[in-house]
Amino acid sequence: MRILEKYMTRSIAGIFLSTILVFCFLYILIDLATHLDDFIANKVGWDIVLNYYMSFFPVIFVQTSPIACLLATLFTYSTLNNNNEIIALRASGFNFWRITRPAIFFGLMVTALVFMVNERFVPQSSMISQEIKKEKIEVKAAERDGKTPPVKYLFFYGLQNRLFFIDVYNPSAKSMQGVTIIAQDERQRMTEKIVALKGEWAGSGWKFFNCQITQYDPVDQTIAGDVQFFKEKILDIKETPEDLLKQRTNISAMNIRQLQEYIGKFKSSGAVAALNSLKVDLHQKIAYPFACIVIIFVGLPFALVTGKRKGLTFASVGIALMIGFLFYVVNAVGLALGKGGALPPIASAWFAPFLFLAAGILIVRRLF
Repeated sequence: MRILEKYMTRSIAGIFLSTILVFCFLYILIDLATHLDDFIANKVGWDIVLNYYMSFFPVIFVQTSPIACLLATLFTYSTLNNNNEIIALRASGFNFWRITRPAIFFGLMVTALVFMVNERFVPQSSMISQEIKKEKIEVKAAERDGKTPPVKYLFFYGLQNRLFFIDVYNPSAKSMQGVTIIAQDERQRMTEKIVALKGEWAGSGWKFFNCQITQYDPVDQTIAGDVQFFKEKILDIKETPEDLLKQRTNISAMNIRQLQEYIGKFKSSGAVAALNSLKVDLHQKIAYPFACIVIIFVGLPFALVTGKRKGLTFASVGIALMIGFLFYVVNAVGLALGKGGALPPIASAWFAPFLFLAAGILIVRRLF
């Protein structure tokens, strides 16, 4: 069995690497076709373009590894099935788990590898690609078009020890909606909380509408004095609209520890929607790598069915694409429900993996 397991593992690994390379090529080809005009118009050098696309490899690897694992395992086992080797193995007394052991072991290894790449390499590569895109493509394009798209959930640590939470920031209109500002002392204790429905740039400062200002005792964090309410109020905030745009936080450029620390800074802010979105992103970083093993577990039974096997090798590609598409859709729905507050953050991140794991167990029990 060891010889057969080595053969299966080599086949799965070879197809997996080939699939990743194909995905990288297609991704770069499509992105290059999309941004070629911008590269030419902005006179971006080939060295910057090369660096830009090289930084994509860790991100592409993480995003496409689940479907690449599924394609590799289904193609390998479907080929064995077409050659009657699965029938021979089952006739020799091998059950489903013994036959699929190489695929499951490979899926676990890729899961660990995806987790490691996502933690160590994706943050840095994402930062590089975003910086190049922002400086060489988006900024120049925005200058030509005169428009910059709105930014959702803008939060950052600003001047004067202030934490900013903005639900929607519109750079073109120089306005913001759903504003929460937390002032802290030198020991990071809350001293003031500003909540406003809307803010607009008044030329020399920010004018806030339906603004509530609460002062806090930094020692025991109790309310000090009366809560002030203003229909309109211009506050002493030094950040200009251009400064706010530069302060955009790239969550993909953080690993789990950094994101945990980042959430910890803002946990007392009361900005529920923004914090909920951050917690969903945190749990997604932990849950997503397990997609590699989960969708393999769902897809393998289809490759081992020993009924009509004609064309099963090529049909496995369609099965893999269908399962992968369904997983990404269900995962996106789960994350959207979590960020919308319909599901707890941890449940939204694990929604798709647990659902597909349960589906895989049911399929294996029914067919084997």
